[in-house]
Amino acid sequence: MIEILPVTARETFPVRQPVLRKGRPIEDCHFSGDDLGTTFHIGAFEKDKIIGVATFLMNKDVHLEKIKDMKLHHCYQLRGMAVLEVAQGKGIGKKILKHAEQILKERHVEVLWFNARLNATAFYEKMNYQIVSDLFDIPGVGEHYKMIKKL
Repeated sequence: MIEILPVTARETFPVRQPVLRKGRPIEDCHFSGDDLGTTFHIGAFEKDKIIGVATFLMNKDVHLEKIKDMKLHHCYQLRGMAVLEVAQGKGIGKKILKHAEQILKERHVEVLWFNARLNATAFYEKMNYQIVSDLFDIPGVGEHYKMIKKL
């Protein structure tokens, strides 16, 4: 059974590192905004072992207002979404996102946006997120699309 629970930023590192920062120092797993009071982190646990994580921070991307004439006031950004390789393909990412979307709706958040790795866009599209940018490169990380979902 998978349990979705709040975690600290530091508790996300054992999943962030092998999935998102493979071969890099653990310090590279700390993201700007991790420690803000409006930021929250979610962990997916199986038998008390953390196997998936995601971070959600209040962050309005000014470029979003140019998309479909959105007048957005309350946006969050998803960062550091990761599921350990051995646990991928089991619906854990979907459970994390659904749990977070409920929290965000309760906080009256209008839109969740993020920069999705090229190989993850199909997963997010199945969750009704839309690509709203051209493909772009984040140096040292890889190719991404900006994606959004109006909550």
